[in-house]
Amino acid sequence: MRAAASSRSRMSIGEVLSLLRADFPEVSISKIRFLETEGLIEPERTPSGYRKFSHRDVERLRYVLTSQREHYLPLKVIKEHLDAIDRGLEPPAASGTGPQVPRVVLAGDGYPSADSFSAEPSELRLSRAELVSGAEIDDAFLEQLEMFGLVKPRPGTSHYDGEALVIAKTAGELAAFGLEPRHLRAFKTAADREVGLVEQVVSPMQRGRDAGAKARAEEAIKQMAALSVRLHATLVKSGLRSSR
Repeated sequence: MRAAASSRSRMSIGEVLSLLRADFPEVSISKIRFLETEGLIEPERTPSGYRKFSHRDVERLRYVLTSQREHYLPLKVIKEHLDAIDRGLEPPAASGTGPQVPRVVLAGDGYPSADSFSAEPSELRLSRAELVSGAEIDDAFLEQLEMFGLVKPRPGTSHYDGEALVIAKTAGELAAFGLEPRHLRAFKTAADREVGLVEQVVSPMQRGRDAGAKARAEEAIKQMAALSVRLHATLVKSGLRSSR
């Protein structure tokens, strides 16, 4: 059943052409094949060699055709944009700009919500240059953050995730007040201790044998993480207020 559903969700090149021609009358089958040859789309192939396109392939084609028609971008630049978007960056906001690092989503009161502590790793994958640009720091500052264990690439890759971006940008903003990366080790130590406390509570849940054990543990991690950040922030706020 799943294989059949997957097959039905795929389209032939003729069906893709019909979908695109309403907005792009000049598009042709040869144009679609050319874009495939250039590596901008990668449709599946049936055992007999027929192309089968997904909805993602169609959206990529729309992006390519729009970028060519409205912004006159060369295929090399469009391909770079698509690669950046695949790594979690947002499409360019205006002509002449490149993909943008997405904004960090916070709760209305400024504290991270429980959902922001999902067990899933951040899908954002930034190059070193993109991290430096997005965090508004320089490479030397990033080297210091890495030296003191505050930022590191994703395991087994040279890319950085959304958490690394937030840490780097926040550290850069603190540097404006004279706090250097070496001063921020205290934050890392405190965070590691909070992680240890959460793990102590959650470990027995994770060892549960019933079907819902993993889900309960993940939900507890999210809730406790959000609460610990709120507590930490409020204690700092209260301490600063009382010291005035």
